[in-house]
Amino acid sequence: MRRRSISCLLALVFLGSAGWSQSGKEASAEKAVAALEQKWLESQKTNNADLVAPLLADNFIETTSEGKIIDGKAATVAASKATKWSSAEYSEVQVRVFGTTAIATGRFIGKGTDDSNKPFDTNERWTDTWVKMPDGKWQCVASHASAVKK
Repeated sequence: MRRRSISCLLALVFLGSAGWSQSGKEASAEKAVAALEQKWLESQKTNNADLVAPLLADNFIETTSEGKIIDGKAATVAASKATKWSSAEYSEVQVRVFGTTAIATGRFIGKGTDDSNKPFDTNERWTDTWVKMPDGKWQCVASHASAVKK
């Protein structure tokens, strides 16, 4: 009887540590993706599109809040270089991890000028899909923004 109790106790300890290990991995991934989102914001605040380039997969796709599709990393970086931000802020950032995929959501408020030097003021909710690549780095594969009415 005592052996069975010890075996059950050991099984519970192993199951608990496996669950904790998974939670620890998810928390680590959440922090890593949240830090990458902050790096993306920094690229906007400093108008430095070269900061965002390594964060994007080559076949990255973006849907803007105007409904425009920007297809590919190169096109996204070019669009980023053409946009000049005078202010950019994130809030309500959340990251959820599902194995090697992470979904980040948040709110973005910014002002700037577009590629034709036309001023704009934007208030959006966004969703970014991140994938942990075979080399272990997280890259964003898709982004979607929706306008928030003021």
